[in-house]
Amino acid sequence: MSATVIDRSVLTAGLTQLGLTSNLDVLKGFESYAELLLKWNKVYNLTAIRNPEEVLTHHLLDSATLVPALQRFVPGVDTVLDVGCGGGLPSVPLALLLPHVSVMGVDAVGKKAAFVNQVAIELGLKNLTARHARVEKMVGTWKAITSRAFASLADFTHLTMHLLASDGRWLAMKGVVPEDEIAALPSNVKVLAIEKLVVPGLEEERHLIVLGKE
Repeated sequence: MSATVIDRSVLTAGLTQLGLTSNLDVLKGFESYAELLLKWNKVYNLTAIRNPEEVLTHHLLDSATLVPALQRFVPGVDTVLDVGCGGGLPSVPLALLLPHVSVMGVDAVGKKAAFVNQVAIELGLKNLTARHARVEKMVGTWKAITSRAFASLADFTHLTMHLLASDGRWLAMKGVVPEDEIAALPSNVKVLAIEKLVVPGLEEERHLIVLGKE
């Protein structure tokens, strides 16, 4: 597979800016994923972004900003559930950058889960899998549950409450701080942190809302 869709130097600089180390295999993985995303997108409409440069900033590096926060807020994290994983964001970048962590994506749209599973096969990511399911009907427990533009915070935590380990954390990636969503959270969910995410090469506002069980 050709790996010329995105600029490797920009990717490397962006990951370095985020404090993330990357070897050649990781860089090739990101490049191959970007190519697969753009290729499958023509048929399956995985993302509204079709420009390779924007895929790099708006998707790949945007998702990568979650890694340092995940390591800080969930020390020793070994399982991550990515709810509404879509085309694999942030689940694929997480699996690439955290090879010791078991990452599962879940999406109610079958073709999106199928795409993520195909990515896992083609990139050789044994720590990544995806399920076509309604998250509220799933069973199991995870130390970290992530979402990126999935639903309101109240819906996100309500639908996954039974899946979060007692000492686990929800990490919701948002644009501007969703004050109304925070105000609408139920009493059994507490806000642990609100962090501004700085995405290399991206001017738009990004925030991470970290939540836990009360």
